[in-house]
Amino acid sequence: MRFDDYPAIAQPPRCAHPCEECGLRGNPAFLQVPDDEVRTIESFRSGTRVVDAGTSIVDEERTAPQLFTLYSGWAFRFKTLSDGRRQILGFLLPGDFIGLQDEFADGHTHGVEAVTGVTLCTFERSRLWELFHTRPKLGYHITWLAAREEKMVDDNLVTAGRRNAAERVAMLLMHLYRRAERVGMVRDGWAEFPFNQQHIADALGLSLVHTNKTLRRLQHLGLYKLDNGWLRIMEPRALERLGDYFERPLQPTPLI
Repeated sequence: MRFDDYPAIAQPPRCAHPCEECGLRGNPAFLQVPDDEVRTIESFRSGTRVVDAGTSIVDEERTAPQLFTLYSGWAFRFKTLSDGRRQILGFLLPGDFIGLQDEFADGHTHGVEAVTGVTLCTFERSRLWELFHTRPKLGYHITWLAAREEKMVDDNLVTAGRRNAAERVAMLLMHLYRRAERVGMVRDGWAEFPFNQQHIADALGLSLVHTNKTLRRLQHLGLYKLDNGWLRIMEPRALERLGDYFERPLQPTPLI
């Protein structure tokens, strides 16, 4: 039986319900918060938004009036040079908070694009400081999320600056697989992997040709399998050693 014969992975609903019924809040990957804080988040939320695959969530050219929590699906942050070359800054999974960087920049810092169809919880940017003032603990959670994203950017810089092509690809495969696993997006050992080779090349700073050769070499070695948009890690210890990736115990992540 081919993996594409399996039924499609179940995504959370479109988030039309109260935050206390959120499909993500029961996930042990996320920090449990008191009911009164959940109600505050509910009052802060202005609605939901559904975006199709390949569609912009945040445009590079202008600051979005809203902040978002990714509720379901995959997306990525990116910057584009004047000649069209793109750098993917990071990949986004359910629970990730989007758009905070613009609060601390003179101009727009990056764009965000949906890789799959996604559902977003939306929050008015103009009410952010109200939340910090009335609920300092939730403000700290937002700051914690920003610090975690900065750490991921640090890791990406080390990858681009010091890892060779095989090490870069190994690191990215393990990083995305472990993150997907943590939020419950892995089943029967397979993780949804909706990325093409251009996404990988843009994330790792490699040419498309070099990316293709490296992926084929690692797959030929039996380290991973890709089948119709699904990823299975066959030799996790070997990939971890190759990419110098060592998983550390992660504390539950705040969910806004």
